[in-house]
Amino acid sequence: MGTYRMCVCFTRKFKIKESEPPPDVKEAFNKYAEGGNYMTEEQLHRFLVEVQGETGASISDAVRVVEQVLQKRHHISKYTRKHTLSLDDFHHYLFSMELNPPIGDEVHQDMTAPVSNYFIYTGHNSYLTGNQLNSDCSVLPIIKALKRGVRVVELDLWPNNDANGGVHVYHGWTLTTPVELIECLKSIREHAFSSSPYPVIITLEDHLTVDLQAKVAQLITQTFEDMLFYPESECLKELPSPDELKYRFIISTKPPKEFLQAKISKEKKEKSLKGKDSDEQDDDTSDSDSSQHNQDDEDHDDSDHDSRPPGPCSYKCLIAIHAGKPKGGLKEALKVELNKVRRLSLSEQALEKAVSSNGMDVVRFTQSNFLRVYPKGTRFNSSNYNPLIGWTHGAQMVAFNMQGCGKYLWLMHGMFRSNGGCGYVRKPDLLMKVGPNNEVFDPKANLQVKKTFKVKVYMGDGWHLDFKQTHFDQFSPPDFYTKVGIAGVPADTLMKETKKIEDDWTPVWDEEFTFPLTVPELALLRVVVHEYDMSGKGDFGGQTCLPVWELRPGIRAVPLFNRRGEKYNSVRLLMRFEFV
Repeated sequence: MGTYRMCVCFTRKFKIKESEPPPDVKEAFNKYAEGGNYMTEEQLHRFLVEVQGETGASISDAVRVVEQVLQKRHHISKYTRKHTLSLDDFHHYLFSMELNPPIGDEVHQDMTAPVSNYFIYTGHNSYLTGNQLNSDCSVLPIIKALKRGVRVVELDLWPNNDANGGVHVYHGWTLTTPVELIECLKSIREHAFSSSPYPVIITLEDHLTVDLQAKVAQLITQTFEDMLFYPESECLKELPSPDELKYRFIISTKPPKEFLQAKISKEKKEKSLKGKDSDEQDDDTSDSDSSQHNQDDEDHDDSDHDSRPPGPCSYKCLIAIHAGKPKGGLKEALKVELNKVRRLSLSEQALEKAVSSNGMDVVRFTQSNFLRVYPKGTRFNSSNYNPLIGWTHGAQMVAFNMQGCGKYLWLMHGMFRSNGGCGYVRKPDLLMKVGPNNEVFDPKANLQVKKTFKVKVYMGDGWHLDFKQTHFDQFSPPDFYTKVGIAGVPADTLMKETKKIEDDWTPVWDEEFTFPLTVPELALLRVVVHEYDMSGKGDFGGQTCLPVWELRPGIRAVPLFNRRGEKYNSVRLLMRFEFV
């Protein structure tokens, strides 16, 4: 019973109702219990296969469900009746986040393709605790991100001007307080694989002298030891697969300027050489030999060697994914080079410009190369941008401020709940296919509807356990309504909402929505619960975002999360998913 004070001498009392099974649950129970008061294990098994779409479920799976439900709800059930479920038990099972989640928690995608074939959970300025201007730099946000499953960590490296000549990590040209590089590296090593065994990529924004680059190389090799992935050649044709790189660290940054200058000088010399011998040597030199040839060049006494300090060479040998933007315009930057994989970084604004005029070139580039997208510089409050622009064009590294909040970060969380939350999501085939005339996927094309997705929102529960009685309203229980929609390609993006249910901690909406999908492979289900307010703003009551392609059909318990993406203990919705 909840009591709300209206004035000094008048109060209102509201009874918190137990959640009752909605009509569809009662109907399913009656059907599969064959009109009886209890559902047997065999009958539950039929329900799992026919309604929940769990075609691989066995009788033993149904037995386990019954045992878990009875153990939780009836501690002495084994002495009172056989292993069967009542209607309330059946409803409890369906509304259990642990027993009946909307998506699986295991890695199930093929993890043997090159790393560039995956969307990768990517952080931006991973060391910042708050805004981009004057917040603290710390290892704590790095640790938190890694535990959530983030696989790409960004560190900005700057000289430490004290007598020790060390290296600091902080956001340059701001008032952010620095943290030592070695602390970041040690924290990454310790926590990198706490939630996923797949490789961690460390992107370095390097503002260091040659001597400090050599020091960084030493720190990295000493910290990560044999867990560090060393490229076999100067420029890799492709990176190994996530499976092959389990429990490994990969370094990505721009090669040192001295190395690039020496490389350009060397290429000019090779072009000036004429004769059969030089031509044959160029033709016969494989990528696997190139690093050895470069090493030989460094050892010989020539003009390049005299001008090249020893530091950058050891530093550049650690770089597995070379970053950098070629000279020239956008067309040149998106040029696909044979037998060479590289990383291009674009701001969110530059990406929008690129896809407006060269969208298919971006898709073609990302089929073999890495594209990293990062927030524009004016996002001082660590807000984020629409990640779907990058994903629909194949960008592997859509870098986000993980310390922020908001709907775009919820989309990021939703994408990487897929594939067991391992931080790597295989790009759909449509982004990797090349047609007979070299055509690729065009995100702007008008496509036919592939699937129709039906979502039914039955009810919600758990707010009275996770919130104070007067959190939403000082004078009465909350008036909840739910927004349901799709985030995906523009043609699929749509939001709808239920009616509001007044004065009820356990609202029952029982409303169905239909969403035609042209690209279900890139569609995310958005769910946001609000408490109605006369002002029109409404209070936040929870949210979730789920990958449509991973949703289990049937009636499911959907857990809700707070604004920062942290899961509530009890708040959940009962929903039904169906694909037509």
